[in-house]
Amino acid sequence: MTLVRWDPFRDLATLHDRFNQVLSADSDSVEDRHGDWAPPVDIFERGDELILRAELPGLKTEDIDIRVENGKLVLRGERKQDKQTDDTKVYRLERVYGTFTRRFALPTSVDSSKISAAYTNGVLEVTLPKADEAKERKVEIKVA
Repeated sequence: MTLVRWDPFRDLATLHDRFNQVLSADSDSVEDRHGDWAPPVDIFERGDELILRAELPGLKTEDIDIRVENGKLVLRGERKQDKQTDDTKVYRLERVYGTFTRRFALPTSVDSSKISAAYTNGVLEVTLPKADEAKERKVEIKVA
């Protein structure tokens, strides 16, 4: 059995470090979250395009807004709470409602004029095609 010295301030120092990380996050970071909740997002590369997938179950397309602003892809929306009637008895509410905003810095390799989006079964898929200049190409070697 090994003895471990107990440090009563270790957990406090960890909490302090985490608090400082939250406060020091600048607003121009790659990913900004604002609103009552933030939908989970996956971003990956497929061929000559980047794909962003966001889980937005229960939203209608008119509740989702996608824009390109100042070199960032901005995803906004609102999940509205079901209206309760006077005879409704609520036992538990765990789903999150309200507005959200997510911002993602666009790489210079993305052609923002060709961005498209599709919404199927509660998943929003935004396709960010690469500009022709950014696509990989083979350079031929000429014999002189």
